[in-house]
Amino acid sequence: MEILRHYIDNFEKGRTKDEKIKAKLEEMRGMLQADGGDLELVSIVDKTVTLRLRGACGSCPHAQVTLKQGIERALREAVDPEIVVERA
Repeated sequence: MEILRHYIDNFEKGRTKDEKIKAKLEEMRGMLQADGGDLELVSIVDKTVTLRLRGACGSCPHAQVTLKQGIERALREAVDPEIVVERA
């Protein structure tokens, strides 16, 4: 198990911030798709990630909560605590 953790840690170190963001967003897409929605990555500029919500998520009254309390929080925990997510 220790060898596996070492391999994963070294793999993560080799990935760029943008790659880590894209990978985390891809993980989260499944949850949105299960509710009839989706997300589209519009841009990553420095630490600002701009997303477009699609389907049910695009017109949901809770979309801003999904962006800030869901997606932004997850990206801050996984990638960088200073990431900001904006809606396109």
